[in-house]
Amino acid sequence: MKIALIGASGFVGTAILNEAVSRGHHVTAIVRDVSKVAAHPQVTAVAVDAQDSQALAKVLKGHDRVISAYNPGWSAPDIYDQYLKGASAIVAAAVAANSWLLVVGGAGSLEVAPGVQLVDTPEFPAEWKQGALAARDGLTALRRETTLDWRFVSPPVFLEPGEKRGGYRLGADQVLFSGEQPAGITVGDLADGVLNEAEKPAHLRQRFTLGY
Repeated sequence: MKIALIGASGFVGTAILNEAVSRGHHVTAIVRDVSKVAAHPQVTAVAVDAQDSQALAKVLKGHDRVISAYNPGWSAPDIYDQYLKGASAIVAAAVAANSWLLVVGGAGSLEVAPGVQLVDTPEFPAEWKQGALAARDGLTALRRETTLDWRFVSPPVFLEPGEKRGGYRLGADQVLFSGEQPAGITVGDLADGVLNEAEKPAHLRQRFTLGY
């Protein structure tokens, strides 16, 4: 397949890029700085501002799949506004390009109890809160899209560096647990789950999560 990958040079994006290439797909890596994308015959790096929906739509057209691993950076002081600007532009571009879209979001909007989301618990780290709230509001906006072919994946509470291990489970809107502790996953297995959804879609207009 021909895949457009937004945010291809980040922590999650790099893992998705590597997984897609290993499966034989051709990837258009959409980044701010093309020098951060390693040269590969199956990869074309393109510099596009993810907040420019018109420019982005032009690049997305003609791709079989669009995957967004967009993140303006957890250290950005205005991460809430920047994330939502990007998320809104990406959805608008996907609509304009009539794209199949998968968004990699955050775990904060997963429920720890009925009606109680992780981001709203007192234990949630303050330094991650604005980014988590932005991802939650991005999902809320995405759920209003009734014609776009979208899906949203929330990593589990603990997302770690590392290669694929396998043996992870899929879930829906609730935090996955391993015993009494929240589940985790390596970024390699997160990428594996993303590519599985791209190759065999099973979550049309749904959020899903995954973890060990």
